[in-house]
Amino acid sequence: MTTTPVSATLESGVPVSIVIVSRDRPEALRRCLTGVGQLQYAPFEVIVVADPAGIAVARDMVFAEALKLVTYDRPNISAARNLGIAEAAGEVVAFIDDDAVPEPLWLRHLLEPAQRPGVAAMTGFVRGRNGISFQYRARQLNALGEPENLDVDPETPSILHPPPGGAIKTEGTNMAFRRDVLVEVGGFDPAFHYYLDETDLNMRLARAGHATAIVPLAEVHHGFAANAMRSANRVPRDLFDIGASWAVFHRKHLASQDRAAQWAYLRAAERRRLLRHLISGGLEPSDVPRLLRRLDEGHAEGLKRPIVSTTVPRTTNSPFRPFPARPRRSVAIFTRPIKLARDRAKAAKWAQAGEIVTLISLSPTALYHRVAFDPTHAIWLQTGGIYGKSARDDAVFRLRRRCDRLKREVKRVARQRGFSDDRSR
Repeated sequence: MTTTPVSATLESGVPVSIVIVSRDRPEALRRCLTGVGQLQYAPFEVIVVADPAGIAVARDMVFAEALKLVTYDRPNISAARNLGIAEAAGEVVAFIDDDAVPEPLWLRHLLEPAQRPGVAAMTGFVRGRNGISFQYRARQLNALGEPENLDVDPETPSILHPPPGGAIKTEGTNMAFRRDVLVEVGGFDPAFHYYLDETDLNMRLARAGHATAIVPLAEVHHGFAANAMRSANRVPRDLFDIGASWAVFHRKHLASQDRAAQWAYLRAAERRRLLRHLISGGLEPSDVPRLLRRLDEGHAEGLKRPIVSTTVPRTTNSPFRPFPARPRRSVAIFTRPIKLARDRAKAAKWAQAGEIVTLISLSPTALYHRVAFDPTHAIWLQTGGIYGKSARDDAVFRLRRRCDRLKREVKRVARQRGFSDDRSR
């Protein structure tokens, strides 16, 4: 069974430049770019700032000629993002990580508040690696730079002004800023090589009096791919840059008399986190003192790291290069595990023909649901049980008819993926 799709149309809005920074993760970048290729918005351009392996992947994409490519092979995400901003010719600059995939209507929702007075930044919700749970929703930063959860309307944008001394948090893998505001505040601070880079920018935006829009339906799926700092299951490998970034942040945003106590608090929190990983088997006993030593070494280096005023060019280095987005219909194919291989091949053919395809395979069980974007076939795959959970507030087991459950799952993501959720055949 398949859903009847909505008529395919591209949403037109302000010109957007998407910046993707990638290093040491070429296959993650390929997956991200494949998902970006299905975005239903115009006009936008794509800027890839990557190491040679990432640039090679970008040049291998079918739309390679439409990409702006910048080679950069140093471990400094802030400097890399600034290079992307320098090439960005859009009115708004959006950022997504290389280990993330956007929902097809991501830009439609994210950019909806862009023309509202005073809105300088926009951010959306982030789903975790199971494609169901949220890693991040709405958050603000207190005066110490620590995130705190916010309650917002789950379907409509909220225009928020910063709390006293704090800021509204944008999520690094799902955020956008007016380019003229990035020029005004100097872009990202390269003193933050990794970690707290957007937190610092959020604090500077708040001090300049700018508002931020939190847009729940602007969703990306974030995988937390492995890097030099963490393994694929988020076990720390090195804490040097975390220590360094906290030292820089405290120097920029905390009164001198408050820094030592706050660092002691954060260091103790990191130690507790390492002990949890030790207990769960992710770390060996010798790893804990080694990682704490690297944390301290990073903090000491961050106390000496130069902090200079940064600038990004007011005029872009290159003209706007529109991505060849095309209207795509979004359809769902319903199947069972026994027929999954056959229907996956069918779904791949539909995707190749230009559809946005979701393949939903449900077994007669209470298995929890999972959603993943399959870059090989360019399809969204959802698996789980007819009676299982697909939302945090679901019951562990709920008796449902198969057809009712399938309709419910389509409706759950209809506005993010572009389904018609009220007709089927």
